[in-house]
Amino acid sequence: MSQITLTFPDGNSRDYAAGVTPAEVAASIAPSLAKKAISATVNGAHWDLAWPIPTDAAIAINTMADDAPALELIRHDLAHIMARAVQAIWPDVKVTIGPVRDYGWFYDFDRAEPFTPEDLGQIEAEMKKIINARDEVTTEVWDRARAIRHYEDKGEPFKVELINRIPEGEDLRMYWHGDWQDLCRGPHLQNTGQVPADGFKLTHVAGAYWLGDSSRPMLQRIYGVAFKNRNDLKAHMTMLEEAAKRDHRKLGREMDLFHMQEEAPGQIFWHANGWKIYTTLQDYMRRQQEKDGYVEVNTPQVVNRKLWEASGHWDSYQENMFIVEVDEDHAREKTVNALKPMNCPCHVQVFNHGLKSYRDLPLRMAEFGSCNRYEPSGALHGIMRVRGFTQDDAHIFCTDAQIEPETKKFIEFLSKIYAELGFHDWKIKLSTRPEKRIGTDESWDQAEAALGNACRAAGYDYELQPGEGAFYGPKLEFVLTDAIGRDWQCGTLQVDPNLPERLDASYIAADGEKHRPLMLHRAVLGSFERFIGILIESHAGKLPFWIAPRQVVVASIVSEADDYVNDVVAALKARGVRAEADTRNEKINYKVREHSLGKVPVILAVGKREVEERTLSVRRLGDKNTSVETLDSMLDALAIEATAPDLR
Repeated sequence: MSQITLTFPDGNSRDYAAGVTPAEVAASIAPSLAKKAISATVNGAHWDLAWPIPTDAAIAINTMADDAPALELIRHDLAHIMARAVQAIWPDVKVTIGPVRDYGWFYDFDRAEPFTPEDLGQIEAEMKKIINARDEVTTEVWDRARAIRHYEDKGEPFKVELINRIPEGEDLRMYWHGDWQDLCRGPHLQNTGQVPADGFKLTHVAGAYWLGDSSRPMLQRIYGVAFKNRNDLKAHMTMLEEAAKRDHRKLGREMDLFHMQEEAPGQIFWHANGWKIYTTLQDYMRRQQEKDGYVEVNTPQVVNRKLWEASGHWDSYQENMFIVEVDEDHAREKTVNALKPMNCPCHVQVFNHGLKSYRDLPLRMAEFGSCNRYEPSGALHGIMRVRGFTQDDAHIFCTDAQIEPETKKFIEFLSKIYAELGFHDWKIKLSTRPEKRIGTDESWDQAEAALGNACRAAGYDYELQPGEGAFYGPKLEFVLTDAIGRDWQCGTLQVDPNLPERLDASYIAADGEKHRPLMLHRAVLGSFERFIGILIESHAGKLPFWIAPRQVVVASIVSEADDYVNDVVAALKARGVRAEADTRNEKINYKVREHSLGKVPVILAVGKREVEERTLSVRRLGDKNTSVETLDSMLDALAIEATAPDLR
């Protein structure tokens, strides 16, 4: 039997017979490791302990102490255990697919009756019985005919269709959890008892079309979350409860910010309060970009398909584009256009208009570009995932040598903005060359090194994402963490030599010859719509005072104070504070509750005493206590708070 060499994380290597399994490798190292082992990482791939290793490889044995592989296995096994539990309770239910997702898993079922919350409790109880049984998990590779015959005999048509979708020559792997069997790529744990029985919870049921196709059967999708222990699960459930309180859709209604309706799916109807947040943020970004050397442009919404063909988007992105056909001058053939899904091809057109010199570079071109992309209706989510949005988009046209200094400059620019918007906890991810790519290894080496060096020069570490770059260049992703610990990828910087080449962009270099510029695609906020949703949820609606759409309400306690209320409002407005009067014939406690629900940061109450003393009773959102301040001191303090941080 031929020999293979396996190399371990410490650099040591050993020879084994070809086809050795990770379980056998672990046993050869130490009995204690064999007992703790749950899976392996072989040449970067997650590997079941039972799978043979055919060739030389790098290997690491995983245990429950290794969070990423452990959680993947726990969640994947729970998907199978849940499906087994469902069929144990309702044998007529058909199973489909059950992948791992963030924090847990889901599994889609074909069942005539809808699942109820009571059903979820029954399923959980059955799952715990399966876990406590510690049933062995085993695996085999079957040929296609045997697998199809097996599922046809069991009356599982969805599994038969899945097999027919798997390319010829690809292994069909079967897994058993006890006597329950499923088609699955794996890997899995070695017995059901390795799953923590107190570390999971079924959360909800939703409808889902088979394979995401609205013309196919509607299935029922059961979601679950899982962690390594009870405490981690409890912390996650607490976070979910807090997230529900902060849901931007709920707060959007309470604060009267926006609404959405079926006549315009994925589009936002901004109300006055929401639009004030939007324009305040946009004005702030416009000032910041101007200070940082950007020129602002504006490009068309509807662009002929010829440009999208030239840019490559017509072939690679057409299914996400809204196509617009126009009967130009009643011609026999309609002109085919598209609403722009991104701004970059149009920015190249602006760059190409007129001769550019190396002295013009770097050219930083920005646009608050309104874009439209088709998103499936099931993927839409409030203002976080929409079809119509505006990006704080910009493209930096530069030379190879300018990638590093421009990237450093951008990181410093982004860090200042995030800090002023209340986000101090964020990280950078560097996505490097994928397997399928254009360009030479030398050009990729240079671009990747430039991005990494720029991060370090700006004072930031980064996390590598090997193989996650675009086919034409590496990128940086900027991931911020909100007040309850959730990560949001917002900012980006992407190196792109491809689009300038496709759209024939050039500049005259110092040698008098034409050269191609590089493009750096970059955004800080991403889409305004999504970022405003993140702001609302992170701050639980208690937005920084300068962004808050309604900053101050001056409320009368008695009708005799109405004139003073109006005087205070006028004085605040004169100092640049968004203020409004509430002189309704309602009790002050009612007014305070109503405006607190609307997340007004400051409520100034005025009664007879305040009128006489020219003072104000001050209540800030979230504070139980009130204070009494003079009118002049409040005017000064609130005027400063209402000023954007870059203007103070």
